[in-house]
Amino acid sequence: MVLLRLAHDWCAGQGARLHVFHVHHGLSPNADGWLAHVERSAAELGVAVDHRRVTIPNDGTGVEAAARKLRYAALGEMCRVHGVGLLLTAHHLDDQAETVLLQLLRGSGLAGLSGMDTDNLAPGLLGSEGLAMARPLLAQSRAALEAFALEHGLSWVEDESNLDSRYTRNALRHQVMPALAANFPGFQARLARGAMHVASAQRLLDELAADDLKACQEGEAIDVGYLAGLSADRVDNFMRHLFAVRGLAMPSTAWLREMVDQLLSAREDAQLKVTHPGCHIRRHRGKLYLTPHLPDLAGMRDADDIGVLFREGQSFRWQGEQSIAFPDYGGVLHFEPAEQGFDAAWLRGHDLTIDFRKGGERLKLAPNRPSRSLKAHYQALGVPAWERERLPTVSRNLDLLFAAGIGMDCRHWSAVGPNLVSLRWEAVSGEIV
Repeated sequence: MVLLRLAHDWCAGQGARLHVFHVHHGLSPNADGWLAHVERSAAELGVAVDHRRVTIPNDGTGVEAAARKLRYAALGEMCRVHGVGLLLTAHHLDDQAETVLLQLLRGSGLAGLSGMDTDNLAPGLLGSEGLAMARPLLAQSRAALEAFALEHGLSWVEDESNLDSRYTRNALRHQVMPALAANFPGFQARLARGAMHVASAQRLLDELAADDLKACQEGEAIDVGYLAGLSADRVDNFMRHLFAVRGLAMPSTAWLREMVDQLLSAREDAQLKVTHPGCHIRRHRGKLYLTPHLPDLAGMRDADDIGVLFREGQSFRWQGEQSIAFPDYGGVLHFEPAEQGFDAAWLRGHDLTIDFRKGGERLKLAPNRPSRSLKAHYQALGVPAWERERLPTVSRNLDLLFAAGIGMDCRHWSAVGPNLVSLRWEAVSGEIV
């Protein structure tokens, strides 16, 4: 209510447009009354009101966390609907002190101990890239806001759940903070000042991590050799920054330490893969890769025939099309005019099979080059193992004609002819191989 009055007065003086947004959580029998109070208060000031009703799921995440997530999503959605670019919230100094204490008790790092920013962008919370959030009352104590409300005759409602000490923040608010206030008067301001120092330190660490990323990033890969030359603390700082940049959930300290130990100590030829909920962390030829979780393609699955497991490829006949889509194999096979390649009539006259390699296949890329296993070709080309398993082959009977990521077998090329065709594989990711 204090924020509403202050924002209304400022907007009236500046000719700015103001909206009031309310989220109805449905958790309290008084929730309808709270919405009505907001609508009355805004109507007295001539301010437009919008609201959203949310349903808190019983999914084990906790009421507080679930309500917060849905509340901010609803606020972000209302901002988009009404063309609002700045969302103001009424967090105050006591809220900041509670946040810092809670993060300290949870063993949070510097980012958590920095508390709430006076302003920031929170696309993950609000669901919008172009929406800013500000907390203009963050430096004011709750007591100061209550005094302002009483002085200006403002009425407000109290959520009765704020008195329920079963909620962690309420237990801190009603049992711990009064004791701190009695023994350390003004502790809220000192905690907030400490949080500002922590935030400054975090910004410096972010700058250092950004410099490290710039120094060791090669495309989507990270030079493991560069990381090996850093201190353990600096590597941890870098990895947390990398996870944040890639939009991945922040891992625990123990998980991160174990992952880094494996990354730096693995043998050069080891096929390291550490699984994170949002990606796989892999190492290949001295480089670190964060790769997405990809579902198995249908063409990778084995068939069951009377207890015998095997995998059959997909037979097809080319009839002159420019391309054929193979969803079970994750892409499209293109047939293109070429100066070197298969005779088009010859290719149309045979049943072909697309499949993933089973092992033992060999390919000869040019008349003056030896026949080599697909594994040897992939190694020579530097194709990581996790990419090879999703690259299909095309064959005629037992003769391998083409391997995605490598090329065509020259032993079946036509030496001369006006209608020669080359094969090209395009994965659904857009990578042309």
